[in-house]
Formats: sequence, structure tokens, C-alpha cells
Amino acid sequence: MVSPVIKIFIIDDSALVRKSLIQIFSSEPGFEILGHAEDPITAERKMQTEWPDVIFLDIEMPRMDGLTFLQKLMQERPTPVVICSSLTGAGQNLTAKAFSLGAVEVLGKPKLGVTDFFQTERPLFIEAARSAAVAKLTQLKVPVATTIQPPPPAKTRSISRGQSAKLIAIGASTGGPQAIEFLLRQLDENTLPIVITQHMPENFTRAFAKRLDELMPIEVKEAEHGDALIKGRVLIAPGGRHMRLKRLALDIVVELLDGPPVNRHKPSVDVLFRSVIEAQPEAALAILLTGMGNDGARGLLELKEAQFHTIAQDEASSVVWGMPREAIKLGAVDAKGILPLDRVPAAIKSFALQNAPR
Repeated sequence: MVSPVIKIFIIDDSALVRKSLIQIFSSEPGFEILGHAEDPITAERKMQTEWPDVIFLDIEMPRMDGLTFLQKLMQERPTPVVICSSLTGAGQNLTAKAFSLGAVEVLGKPKLGVTDFFQTERPLFIEAARSAAVAKLTQLKVPVATTIQPPPPAKTRSISRGQSAKLIAIGASTGGPQAIEFLLRQLDENTLPIVITQHMPENFTRAFAKRLDELMPIEVKEAEHGDALIKGRVLIAPGGRHMRLKRLALDIVVELLDGPPVNRHKPSVDVLFRSVIEAQPEAALAILLTGMGNDGARGLLELKEAQFHTIAQDEASSVVWGMPREAIKLGAVDAKGILPLDRVPAAIKSFALQNAPR
């Protein structure tokens, strides 16, 4: 059980990063810095005296890397972990792997301009810590899919006009990477076009999409401006850009936009959901999964009011029941639309079947 004051431990080999995080949480009510260390081995020794509620963890460190420590931690003493990484390029695949090992959140950090970055992104780190503190770690393990199909040798797509007339839009935050992996594992290349906004830092969404594409029988990619929605393709909003849908003659395509965060997030689920209405598909299913805060709740309500189908993940199966709860409070879903994660794939397939060409 999390104490009224959230106790934070920071593990990072950068003294400047440790100092910046200490300043954030020391000056914020409801937090206590329990300690800090430059590597996991030193940290583990220090934490034996008093165990933290949330650990902020770097990946590249001396003596033991962050992923090795994360795996060990989840086996021996599961504790909410927020990965804070400055990895770039191929190294971003390691942050994608962190989710499969049980990380609650992954946040980026720069190699330069560290102090200014942490001052600007202070609200993001505070929300991540609060979200991690209440996360249900048992739900972070990707459930076993009821039907898992091996990926095909090659994923070729023939694009025909009008394929995007019916679509599925998904929004998620904390716990979303694991939930999304579970859902996509059970779909095939005949699934309706899917667009996803997952709260994740800039650059890391590409590694996330790449990892999913390697695991799935369907095509998964980080969305690019002008991408068409087509059958058997999943498009994930890139971190740091809002993703909208736009009607283009018979097709619906992706628009990537800059601009201020919405509900403190960029990409924002509300931006995606509201754009579904503007794109005027023949049919759409919108799904709001696990996550902290209220992003997506109002957008889901507007979709319901526009006569589109809506689903919100239930409390028991959510890592953090924040965004779905807010949507339910607004009346954005009917009682039958509040579903545990393991029933969402069947709902997706049922929706696709009901809206199949006749």
C-alpha cells in the first residue's frame, strides 16, 4: 500500500539528473526523496533500510545496467519503476523492452540542457510519479492472448481507395504499451484500420512501433504525415506530435501537427478522438484504455454523442484507472461498453463483423 507521502528513490549515474529530480520532488507536496545512487548495486544496498514507493531508473549505468536491474527487481521485489532515459537511435529499442520487463512509464531526458529540460517538464515527472505510485503491477504483465498467430514472412499491403471508411481509434497512457500489445496479438491482417495515441516521449514511439511490428501478424508503424488508413495497418502517433485524421476524397489520412500540449500531453488522445468525428467515417469504434488523468474522456463522450461506438477499460484490468474512469463519469460509454482488457479483442472483432461490406 502506498503511503500518503510518495517516497522516491533515484538511480542515475548523472549527478546533474539526480540533482534535477531531487529539486522537483523535494519542492512538491506529497513527495519525499528517500535516497539516490549512481548505480543499481549501490541503490539496492541503500534501499534495504527503507524501501521506496517509486524508483526513477536510468538505463545506461556503470556496474549494472538499468534493464538488468529492472528484471531482477521485478522477480525479487516488484516496485513501480519509471525509466528515465536519454538513449537515441538503436538504443531506443531498450526502452521498448523496458515495458515488457515491467516498467510503468518511460520518460526521455536530453544529453544537453538538462537543468532547463527538467524545469520545463516538471509537471510530466510529477504526474509520472503519482501514476506509478498507484499502478497495479500485476496488470503490467502482458496477458496470454487466446489466439496468437505467427507473423507472416512479409507484410505487403495493397492500398485501395475507401479502405478507411471504417476504423478503430485507441487511446492509452500508463499501462498502455502492455495493453496494446495484448490487443494487437489477437488481430490479423484483415482487421479494420487502427490508429493509436499512446502517451510516450518523442522518438520512443518509433521503437515501440518497431517492436510491435516484429511481434505481430499485422503491420504496425509510427505514423507519418499523409499515411493512409488501410486494412491490416496500425498507426501509432509519434511522441511530440498530435495525430489527427483528415478526410481526403474517399480516404482518411493522418495529419501530424505541432502545437501546445492538450491535457498536458502531446500527442493527446482527445485530439485524435475529436478528429475522428471531423473525418466522418462510415463507422468507428473508439477505445479508451488504462492511464492516469483525463485525456480522451471528453473526446470519447463527443464520439458517443456523434453515434459512434465507445469502450472504456474496466477498473480491475487497468494498471491505472484514471482516463477510463473519467470517461465513464462523463457518460461516454454505456454499461455494456465497460470491459476488462481480455474482452476488448472480441469486441473489436464483433464491431468489424457488424461493419463488414455487404
